[in-house]
This record gives sequence, structure tokens and C-alpha cells, in this order.
Amino acid sequence: MKKLWGGRFQKTPEKWVDEFGASISFDKELVLEDLEGSLAHVHMLGQCGIIEPAEAEQIKTGLLLLKEKAENGKLVFSVDYEDIHLNLEKLLIDEIGPVGGKLHTGRSRNDQVATDMHLYLKNHVKEIIQLITSFQQTLLEKAKANVETILPGYTHLQRAQPISFAHHLLAYFWMLERDKQRFDESLKRINISPLGCGALAGTTFPIDRHLTAELLQFEGIYENSLDGVSDRDFIVEFLSNSSLMMMHLSRLCEELILWCSQEFQFVELDDTYATGSSMMPQKKNPDMAELIRGKTGRVYGHLFALLTTLKGLPLAYNKDMQEDKEGMFDTVRTVEGSLQIFIGMIGTLKVKKEKMKKATTEDFSNATELADYLAKKGMPFREAHEVVGKLVYTCIEKGIYLKDLSLEEYQDASSLFTSDIFETIDPYTAVAKRISDGGTGFSKVKEAIAKADKALL
Repeated sequence: MKKLWGGRFQKTPEKWVDEFGASISFDKELVLEDLEGSLAHVHMLGQCGIIEPAEAEQIKTGLLLLKEKAENGKLVFSVDYEDIHLNLEKLLIDEIGPVGGKLHTGRSRNDQVATDMHLYLKNHVKEIIQLITSFQQTLLEKAKANVETILPGYTHLQRAQPISFAHHLLAYFWMLERDKQRFDESLKRINISPLGCGALAGTTFPIDRHLTAELLQFEGIYENSLDGVSDRDFIVEFLSNSSLMMMHLSRLCEELILWCSQEFQFVELDDTYATGSSMMPQKKNPDMAELIRGKTGRVYGHLFALLTTLKGLPLAYNKDMQEDKEGMFDTVRTVEGSLQIFIGMIGTLKVKKEKMKKATTEDFSNATELADYLAKKGMPFREAHEVVGKLVYTCIEKGIYLKDLSLEEYQDASSLFTSDIFETIDPYTAVAKRISDGGTGFSKVKEAIAKADKALL
């Protein structure tokens, strides 16, 4: 079969070579973006007098017909035409005749595909931002219901200090806020038009790049045609931002997986987000959380793959850059799917408040309160740290906790201890008193919730 670009060639590739080089199996995902870009391009060609207005209208009619078929899943693509661009050009010519061949005047597949990907990412990044906001709202609602729910906070996965569960959830709210800011900021670099850059050097036709940019709602154009067709920074940035966000989601997944285990029993996942075992009837596995944790590595892989692909490429376009799409498409699906799962998973999460509270009474996470207590009475903190460390060791030796020591035992360790020590080491009191800005004290958590509400406005 003769290629649309085949005039210079005396031979055609063997079928298996065609299949290896073709991208239609995956870049068909850009069909609507490609048609959108073509509609803007042909409008400009007509406006600038590069083709006859009647021809422009005929081509527009054909493109709109293809768009309707695409939206209804009625377009059939062929590997013989390599990619989405040549497939649509062939289908357009089939619909309206040879005049369809005038659509490609003044452009190249190089600037065409770059335009498609800018349009694709612009749409999906906006969708991702909306999903992040929805997930933040879910976290915030769960936090509002758990301001005075206390659980052990951890460092090194060892119990450290009691905290408000709402405070813990809000940590992820603010991580996501940074993620959202990064995605939003990236739109400045996504929302630029490469259309009209041609293959690499622009075109001799008197095109109006600013008109097509305006029609496609881009904020501006690439000022250098070489840069316009070879730039994939905006995809790398998207993959980087996605990797950061997936890392945050993965950390929360890890905590959920721990928290719903028999050893913790802090939460229970809704059945919708868990699965069973084919052998062990009692199992309730946190599969969705595990999958998101696993898919994080997949997103990282796409970032490093594209960086590696681009690192040695001379200007301008190279066939290697065909490898930019599958990782981008997969990352969009992974990120959007993960956020949708999390919205439901956290929204339906059952919080076992009593289990959490009990855990704070059967550990030494209140030890810092003892040291602070002594320090407030004038003992140097380093000395207070040692006194409390010895008390903890005594408890470990006896198989008891700090709350089980008598006042006499406390006073043997330091005369500064008085009967108010037992209220001081109560986990609820310990949390309530942490009133530094950004701390876990209940009053500060309520302030943080108000700030989070404002951030979502």
C-alpha cells in the first residue's frame, strides 16, 4: 500500500516493520484532540486565504463528521496508516475526496502531535486537579468527625506521641494541596501552542499561529519552532508531579494497610475496597490500597523512561519521541483511577475510635509529657529526659506502664512530681495541650480545619 508520504520511496516496508513502527494502537487515544487541532488549523487556513473558504468549509464538515463517528466509537483505524494523524487524513479524504489532502497545508505531523498532547494534558490535568480537590474534601470531612479521636503517632514505626486522628488526616490534605499547586502551576507550560512550528523550521505559508492558539484556548505560542516540536518538558513535568502525588498516596496506602491489620485494628475498610482469599475464608485483604501502592512504582518508571529517552536526542523531532505517549496515557489513567478509589475508600472508612484510644494507654507515648512536666518546673530538659528514661525502663522491667506507677515511685525519681502528674500523662490531656501552631492540640486542629475549608473555596 502506498504511503501518504511515499512519493520519494521506491519500496514499502514489510508488514512486520510497519507494525513495529506504527503508533496507532495507542495514539488513537488522541483522536478527539487531533480533530480539535485540525478544525482550528483549517479555520485558520481559510481565514488567511491559504485555501479557498469553500474548501475550508468542506474540510470542516468532514472533520465534524469524523468527530461524531469518533464520539460514537465508529471510526476504524488501520496500522497501514501508522498513526492517528495519517489515519484521520485518510478517513477525511474517503469522506470528502481529494480536497481533504489540503488540510495538511502548512503543518507537519511533528507540530500536530505536539499540539495533540498539549491539548490532552491540558484537559486531564484540569480533571486531576478536580479529583484532588474532591479527595481533599473527603479527608476534611473525615477529619471533622475525628478531631478528638486520639491514636498513637509514630516515628520509625515506633509509638512516639499521642495525636489527633484528624491531625494525621490533615497532613495528607496539605500534601495534596502542594500536589494540586504543582499541577496547576504546570498548566502555564502545558497551555502553549506548538501548532504552526511545522516539521522544525516553520512554514512558507502566511499562517496565523496566534489565531489557532486562540481557537484552541492556548495562552500563547512557542516562540521557537525547533523548541515547539521537540519540547517534551511539559510531559516530564506532568510525570514528575504525578510521581510525587503517587508517593503521597502510597504512604497513606501503607498506613491503611497497617491500620486495618489484626495487629493494629484502628480502621476497617468497606467491603467495596477489599477482597477475600481463595483459600482462607477469614481474610479481608486491602487490595485497592496495595494496588495503588504498587502502581506508584509504575508511574515512577514512566518518568525515568521518558527522561532516559530524551537525554541524548538532538534537535528537533526524532522517532524516539513516539515513546512519550504510552507512559503519559498510562499515568493519567493510574492517577485518575487512584484518586477516584481513594475518594471512596476514605469516605467509607470505619474508624475504630476505642481501639485507637486504647492503644495510647498501653504504650509509652506519653513519656515526653513527663519530661516536659519536669522541664516546666525548672529541671533542665536533658536531665528530665534521663529521669523519664529511667522510669520507662523501670516500667518495662515490671511489665507495666507509666500510668501504673504510684506517686511515691514518681517522687523517688524526682521531688518535682506531684499528684497532678496523672492528669498530665493522660493521652487526651497530652494531645489537648499541644497548642503550638500546626500542632495536634484539639483547638489547633479545629483552626487547621477552618484553614483547610478556606483553601478549598
